[in-house]
Amino acid sequence: MNKKIEIYDTTLRDGTQAEDFNLSVEDKVRITLKLDDLGIDYIEGGWPGSNPKDEQYFREIQNYSLSHSRIAAFGSTHHAKHHAHEDQNLRALVAARTPVIIIFGKTWEIHIKDVLRISPERNLELIEDSLSWLRPQVRTLFYDAEHFFDGYKTDRDYALETLSRALAGGADCLVLCDTNGGTLPYELTEIVRDVRKALGDGVQLGVHCHNDAEVAVANSLSAVRAGVTHIQGTMNGFGERCGNANLCSVIPGLVLKMGYECTAGKNIEKLTNVSRFVSEIANLSHNKYQPYVGESAFAHKGGIHVSAVRRNPESYEHIRPELVGNIQRILVSDLSGKSNILAKAKQFGLDLESHDPIVLDIVTQLKELEAQGFQFEGAEASFELLMRKALGTQRKYFDLLAFRVIDQKFKDNEPTQAEATIKVRVGGHTEHTAAVGNGPVNALDNAIRKALEKFYPQLKEMILQDYKVRVLPGSPGTEAKVRVLIESRDQHEKWGTVGLSHDIIEASWQALVDAICFKLLKSEKEKAQG
Repeated sequence: MNKKIEIYDTTLRDGTQAEDFNLSVEDKVRITLKLDDLGIDYIEGGWPGSNPKDEQYFREIQNYSLSHSRIAAFGSTHHAKHHAHEDQNLRALVAARTPVIIIFGKTWEIHIKDVLRISPERNLELIEDSLSWLRPQVRTLFYDAEHFFDGYKTDRDYALETLSRALAGGADCLVLCDTNGGTLPYELTEIVRDVRKALGDGVQLGVHCHNDAEVAVANSLSAVRAGVTHIQGTMNGFGERCGNANLCSVIPGLVLKMGYECTAGKNIEKLTNVSRFVSEIANLSHNKYQPYVGESAFAHKGGIHVSAVRRNPESYEHIRPELVGNIQRILVSDLSGKSNILAKAKQFGLDLESHDPIVLDIVTQLKELEAQGFQFEGAEASFELLMRKALGTQRKYFDLLAFRVIDQKFKDNEPTQAEATIKVRVGGHTEHTAAVGNGPVNALDNAIRKALEKFYPQLKEMILQDYKVRVLPGSPGTEAKVRVLIESRDQHEKWGTVGLSHDIIEASWQALVDAICFKLLKSEKEKAQG
């Protein structure tokens, strides 16, 4: 059995077909370098015959020396009305000057008769002729058998004949595609085994699975057990409709669960970083519930679970999170017990023992606050401040004397004007400042910073990155409470804070104050550590 599996990433092409997923040429280059560092074997850069952006990418990537990955250009078999040597799309593939070319062809009669509107015999000619023309002009040549599993179920003999013609054309690897994503693992396994038997063990097979039935990862791993040695997918499973096989789950599944080898497996501790990097470059929120690499993948909330993982992480973790570059997280909520509090205290560097009565006091406070509507799962900075106040170790950096926010609108077709004034005391000094902003919360943020930065210049490093408001159920309509979650960051890390009130400005003020106080606390810690 071949224990080495090739990993082929198509994030830059198939991934960009996902809704809301867009990349510039610069973005694609940055992701390419990150995937190369991870050890991905093949990186599909795009379809050079389809748009100027992909053509520009292939020109730009020539300026970089990759340490491991090989770039692939993607395209289709030639147009039915042309000969292969006349086809502009095939010529564009060669012009991309990549070491790898991959083209797809039709397997399923629906596409041959209804989409291409050609005869099955002509389709076979397109496959063989396209590959034969490309073969002497490229180092590595792959063939994607589009809709292979649907085509196989309709006409097994014809599906196998398309593969035979691809081999005759010189394909190095035949990639069986579950393009509609509806094949289940037991079906896929049986079909792959039959293909291997029909073509012989000397033919390299790959799979390209979509996730429309939520089994793209399961199908990819099952295909390996059936003899496939080449897997295609995308980072975080991005892709058209429901996405592609998620390589962030495929790679650890192969390496950590099944005992296979791949080059990316040697760098698997970088997986979480790469996964989040791709989401960040695409300007999308990272899926916190994603297996292996999500923020919640190794997060524990229930008190019994926390107590267990503190004794032995294996009790509720299927792998050690650090293997894939992730971390264990202990959450705090109304489900928390003493174990959660003690685990968070250790994380925050606080000296707290299980028999200390303050532990029960913090648990009680936490449950009461969450009953009111506070939420600390996304606001751990606020929770650390709460714990430090309970312990009597939290310094008070300033006192609010008063603030006022005015939102004015003069005409319907003109934007509102927001202005905030604030009076605070820092030590023995009173500061009274005013600032404008894009809305009342931004004005208030600007005003408090203006008042405090002369005393705490490190606040200039702090950026308010995200602001979320949730109206809580309970009181009707505009009488309801609102919870504000703010995410802040500096050049080193990010942190979340929370506020709660019937007044959205008051809730925002609470979260803003916690964000500022945490930044100042962080600065004290960094100074103490040298």
